[in-house]
Amino acid sequence: MKEIKTPRKPLIFYYVIAMGILILLNAFIFPDLMQPQVSEVPYSTFLSMLEKGEVSEVSRDNVQITFSDRSQTPRLFKTGIMDDPTLVDRLNAAGVRFYSPIVEPASPLASFLMTWLIPIGLFVLVGQYMSRRMSKLGGMNAMQLGKSNAKIYIESKTGVSFADVAGQEEAKEALSEVVDFLHNPQKYTEVGAVMPKGVLLIGPPGTGKTLLAKAVAGEANVPFFSISGSEFVEMFVGMGAAKVRDLFKQAGEKAPCIVFIDEIDTIGKRRESGAGFGGNDEREQTLNQLLSEMDGFDGRNGVMILAATNRPEILDPALTRPGRFDRRIPVELPDLAGREAILRVHAKKVKMTPDVDLKQVARAAAGASGADLANIINEAALRAVRNGRRTVSQEDMEESIDVVVAGYQKKERVMNDREKKIVAYHEVGHALVAALQTDSAPVHKITIIPRTSGALGFTMQVEEEERFLMSKTDIENKIATITGGRAAEELVFDSITTGAANDIEQATKLARAMVTRFGMAEEFGMVAFERQQGQYLDGGFVSNCSSETQGRIDELTVKIVREQYEKAKETLRANAQKLHRIAETLYEKETLTGEQFMSILNEAPALEGPAAV
Repeated sequence: MKEIKTPRKPLIFYYVIAMGILILLNAFIFPDLMQPQVSEVPYSTFLSMLEKGEVSEVSRDNVQITFSDRSQTPRLFKTGIMDDPTLVDRLNAAGVRFYSPIVEPASPLASFLMTWLIPIGLFVLVGQYMSRRMSKLGGMNAMQLGKSNAKIYIESKTGVSFADVAGQEEAKEALSEVVDFLHNPQKYTEVGAVMPKGVLLIGPPGTGKTLLAKAVAGEANVPFFSISGSEFVEMFVGMGAAKVRDLFKQAGEKAPCIVFIDEIDTIGKRRESGAGFGGNDEREQTLNQLLSEMDGFDGRNGVMILAATNRPEILDPALTRPGRFDRRIPVELPDLAGREAILRVHAKKVKMTPDVDLKQVARAAAGASGADLANIINEAALRAVRNGRRTVSQEDMEESIDVVVAGYQKKERVMNDREKKIVAYHEVGHALVAALQTDSAPVHKITIIPRTSGALGFTMQVEEEERFLMSKTDIENKIATITGGRAAEELVFDSITTGAANDIEQATKLARAMVTRFGMAEEFGMVAFERQQGQYLDGGFVSNCSSETQGRIDELTVKIVREQYEKAKETLRANAQKLHRIAETLYEKETLTGEQFMSILNEAPALEGPAAV
């Protein structure tokens, strides 16, 4: 038997009932409660109390006599009017104050306002205030529960075009077809081609996915609906699905147009087999409605769905299959040419000196996203203002890279002489091992100025050209460079400190990757023991091997790091004089450029053989 559920009453129904109850209370209950308590007594009792001197005040009108006694908390009494000509004399003899109140006729309008209109108005105002508060906290406004809340932009408002997007030429080329279809749909329909229903932009955070979506709308000059996936999530069941319906209804009315859903993984997460206690019926209903809406319109009507996510691996397969999101466009981190192009776009808004080398800045900012590069330009401009200059110099740009990489200079942290000397030798150990190896990135900067990130100093290497592959020798040299700081501490001071904690972590990560992912261990060969989790969010790697194999992987990892550590020690031992000379200079100046470092390195002669430090 099919269960028939009673439909819920709308909120306005309860609102009207509450108002009616308040009106009845105001008319019949509140007036009586607000009146003071008065005891009715016979006229003889009134005269008796008057003779005993217990009456303090008397008031008389045409209906009754009201009087109060002389107690600490006066009580009120009332009695009827009798034909008593001597009452006034008795009141004078008893010294009682008496009067007749002047009663003015009440205004019907004032009575109506005080009794009905003002209380109802206050009730309505309080109700409206509470409704708005609840709407802000939980989306409980009954008139807006099913609205999509999508922001609508047109080209003149966004002001973004492909010219404002740099470093993503492949993505722009793939999206240019969408723009061309919206401009010239007949060119495609003649051949029988249909515009993709959905385009999914995937990539790390800060690479410009949202900017690309706005640029497509700006180039196509069509309405642009922008909404975040989290805005579909509601506390009421079914409201997310209602918002999806409303969004697609608006899009159909304004076609051709573009609908952009940012962070679509919020509602597009893979559905699990069992709802159980861990299920989320509201999210799954919203996803099902989105799938249904995408199936319900034809690509020829000019409604284009763009979505962005940095977690494509968790999306439901029904959402990413052909026929829904037909095209996946990677928006990766920019390469060297892309970084330079992005810097030039942002540099147009900043006044710079002619000597600023943006190519050198792009080379130093390897691995930076578009958002990071914009931040580098802005930090450089802020530094110029702090120093009282009107233009940004190359020094400002280099310092802004240091700020993004390692944080601001921690000027209040003052190291003692021994710690400062240890840090100097540690950083020179990194730089010297790197410079004395083949195919290593040149040293760009060495500093022992503490940073807000916790680093007491750092050594920066900058590749002369973009590199996409690393050989086994390259990785081993990199591990040797990383361990050079600890090796210098042990050789010079015959002790080790906690300053190499981050170096140890990086060296271990590289050595383990050689064994588990890169197939560079002869014992295992081309076998992978780890799988990546969260490609664009650095979710790390998950091991998928037995405990015995894991133990052997640990042994090989330790062996690789130990071998490179000994290699770094031998290199430093063989170049002890250069180590001391450069460390002393760094101790005095606190910062050395790559040119200064190489100049000192080439001047100091090397020792013959592996002499002790």
